[in-house]
Amino acid sequence: MTGDPEGSTAIRELDADTVARIAAGEVVERPASAVKELVENSLDADASRIDVTVGEGGTELIRVADDGHGMSEADLRAAVRQHTTSKIEGIGDLERGVATLGFRGEALHTIGSVSRLTIRSRPREAAGAGRELVYEGGELVEIQPVGCPEGTIVEVTDLFYNTPARRKFLKTTATEFAHVSRVVTRYALANPEVAVSLNHDGREVFATTGRGELREAVLAVYGREVAEGMIPVDAGGEELPAGPLEGISGLVSHPEVNRSSREYLSTYVNGRSVTSGAIREGIVDAYGGQLGDRYPFAVLFLTVPGEAVDVNVHPRKARVRFDDDDAVRRGVETAVREALLEEGLLRSRAPRGRSAPGEARIEPGESAASPDESGDAAERTGGDTDCRSAPETVDDRKPAHGVADTRDAETATVDSRESRDDGTTDTVTDGPDRSPTESAGSPDSRADHADGRTDHADRRADHADRPTDRKFVGEADQRTLDGEAAIGEGRRFDSLPPLRVLGQLRETFLVCESPDGLVLVDQHAADERVNYERLREAFSAETTVQTLADPVELELTAAEAETFASCREALARLGFRAESTDGRRLAVTGVPAALTTILEPERLRDVLTAMVTGDRKAGAETVEAIAEGFLSDMACHPSITGNTSLTEGSTLGLLEALDDCENPYACPHGRPVLVEIDADELEDRFERDYPGHG
Repeated sequence: MTGDPEGSTAIRELDADTVARIAAGEVVERPASAVKELVENSLDADASRIDVTVGEGGTELIRVADDGHGMSEADLRAAVRQHTTSKIEGIGDLERGVATLGFRGEALHTIGSVSRLTIRSRPREAAGAGRELVYEGGELVEIQPVGCPEGTIVEVTDLFYNTPARRKFLKTTATEFAHVSRVVTRYALANPEVAVSLNHDGREVFATTGRGELREAVLAVYGREVAEGMIPVDAGGEELPAGPLEGISGLVSHPEVNRSSREYLSTYVNGRSVTSGAIREGIVDAYGGQLGDRYPFAVLFLTVPGEAVDVNVHPRKARVRFDDDDAVRRGVETAVREALLEEGLLRSRAPRGRSAPGEARIEPGESAASPDESGDAAERTGGDTDCRSAPETVDDRKPAHGVADTRDAETATVDSRESRDDGTTDTVTDGPDRSPTESAGSPDSRADHADGRTDHADRRADHADRPTDRKFVGEADQRTLDGEAAIGEGRRFDSLPPLRVLGQLRETFLVCESPDGLVLVDQHAADERVNYERLREAFSAETTVQTLADPVELELTAAEAETFASCREALARLGFRAESTDGRRLAVTGVPAALTTILEPERLRDVLTAMVTGDRKAGAETVEAIAEGFLSDMACHPSITGNTSLTEGSTLGLLEALDDCENPYACPHGRPVLVEIDADELEDRFERDYPGHG
């Protein structure tokens, strides 16, 4: 290919301002990103006190003040230039492992490119005044003397004022603040020797003491109930399986101190707050299924050699890559499990080589152990005498098996698969001898699920029993995928296609035959859609409130308390009557009664947690918009979970109720309710078009 080397071209070099704004989008995605960079700078400057103040979720104001080393005028001028840093000198420092939190030299320059930035700083023990630098939209406006204390104060206003497209995609004030709170919380927990405070719109959210006690930091950000329910983890050397993990320490919660979201799993690698699927899996696996569909609190610090972990794999340094993810997961699981066992909080396997739970069972026709034999029976099963020995039956259903489906299905999917490149997932079991389909929930959690299933069967009885036109298809002895008699007959629906239920797959999906092929229905998503539309209809009129005989007190984390303060009006409209008693505790006096089963007061805390972890769209601060989000979250909690066996009546009742929905094809969070595989695709997958086939 030839051409004029001096000719014109459509390829051009971008100007410096455009390059800076593009780069800023990678580092400063939202207010929390700017807060993260500034707090890291304060910690790297050896600060013993860091005060973070934000306004309107950080969109209007971010102020981070510290008592660190401080900067001279020459330092200030250099700090706002691109790729300038005092923390590394070259590629060798990256390869040996970065000891500081920041190292790219981009933070102040990129933040200043998309905001109005003011920095006031005075070096420690420096005589005279400090200096104030004003930087707007990537341009140095002025630098002048100013009176200020030792350390540095960085103030960011009008974030994204010159990039309206970026500002347009910010979420609600509550959501943006939740992200800010998450960042500050994790650095406060990682550095208990530093006094960290967070203020939002004039309210103090939390303040740590800076006395170096991790439990005190947990108390400040999560509250007394959580702090008192934490147990220590400390393992290293030969206590850990072979792998890159040299040591692990910190705190994890009692199994009963938990939340519906993984929001409160705070993990650190060599002092850096990171997200890692391998670490999270190790923590959850250590509980042996006792959490069911919940997550513990955790503040864990991992030490690994610098060459075994790459911290430079994410623009905001939020993720790391290990040389051996699986070895790290095993190490975390071992350390946490041993800590739980030492505190007597985890069911262990049979002691001294006696029969494991899977080997001790009562066959049909055998009599149960007498009261005198109960102690021996418990010992033979390793102390594990829950419902697995005598399967529970609720409304003629089989016992629930497996790990219960989470209330946030998307979160669970990401959590279980994030660290794996081959797409495989691990099945959480309650011990080495447990099969993947055996129950992994605690007796109490399985009983709660059983009670919920009973309630759903009752409220769907009118759907299952009312006269309908049935269309029978195939033989009467149609078999399920498990080889049992089919539970359903053909049924014509108004919105859904005619379906015949063949059975359940893994007690999570309904397997149905349609005129066009095969249909799989996610029972949790289906029930969630039904509950959502019923709630929406109920709340479109006057909200029904069930007044509690006695107030129920709930303790909230700092983030949950702030969310409650900003969403109280929407909560009241939904039927939650609650008042703050001391800023972090709520007295719940009424709950919604839109469903036939009254929502437990504790669900208010789960709804707040969902708000903390969710991303609400910009402009959705109205009561109506927030209420809509709450309805979606509330619909999830009482819905049938996965790993729940359904009877014929409840299955057909669920499909009848789903058929009555305005939109039966997606849950309120947007997940599909059913997936259809048509006959043509089945024929193609089985290659039935080969030559000569009749």
